[in-house]
Amino acid sequence: MLWPYLYVLPAIAAMGFAFAFPLVQVVRDSFYVGNFAAPIWVGLDNYSGVISDPEFRQSLLNNLKLLLTVPIMLGLGLAIALVLNDRIRGMRQYQAVVFLPYVLPATAIGIAFSFLLQENGVLNTALRNLHLGALAQDWLGSSHLAIVSVGGLVIWQQLGFGVVVFTAALLSLPPETAEAARIDGANWWQLQLRVLVPQIRPIIELLTVIQVVTVLTWVFNYVYVLTSGGPGYASSVMELYIWRSFSNGADGTAAAVAVMLLGMASVLIALSLWVRRRAVAA
Repeated sequence: MLWPYLYVLPAIAAMGFAFAFPLVQVVRDSFYVGNFAAPIWVGLDNYSGVISDPEFRQSLLNNLKLLLTVPIMLGLGLAIALVLNDRIRGMRQYQAVVFLPYVLPATAIGIAFSFLLQENGVLNTALRNLHLGALAQDWLGSSHLAIVSVGGLVIWQQLGFGVVVFTAALLSLPPETAEAARIDGANWWQLQLRVLVPQIRPIIELLTVIQVVTVLTWVFNYVYVLTSGGPGYASSVMELYIWRSFSNGADGTAAAVAVMLLGMASVLIALSLWVRRRAVAA
């Protein structure tokens, strides 16, 4: 009876060494200050200090602002997938074009958008040449627009993933339901909104959770390359706050924020697993 467990024991040990031990270590370090060689116990002082830090509060607020990109990504992705589901000519080519940003390196995307969005960049130059200079803005240097620019980049990069997922879900539906709706006189909008979309609702819910987790925990590269969290810390996010804390030698502070971010992500991952079980059961 023990043989199966012995066979998987090396894999479990490797996963424990790679994930469990660092996780426990980070939680432990969040209760200390100083470097890791000579830590000093401070209890919950790191957490209270982080919560009272304006930069952290702004970083958390920016993460929450970026969550507004999720419904936009899902809405655009679903709309494009519904159009492509009509088997238009060149569907695969359109899918490839939309999906391409998702597989591009984050650093390359950030550098390209920095040239596009800087005050005298490609976008503002084009607007001025079209006599639309009133629309030209300091997209990266403005404290109000920097996080908006990051959000636009996240939408552009993640959109293709949603399109591919929704297209696959729509293609997996039985065609009989759509045919019956057409015979009953349903127009295109009724077919999409009342027949097809309700059938892929579990997939929509699952992708919503995945994108929320992505926005919370996977935007460091874009923020760092595009704005470095600036101006000031107007576009800073929690991941960037962790990196800055480590760079400044505040290891305990960085560990405390990492634990807080882990807690937020864990709740969302648990929700994702629950939604996935619902999707499988459906």
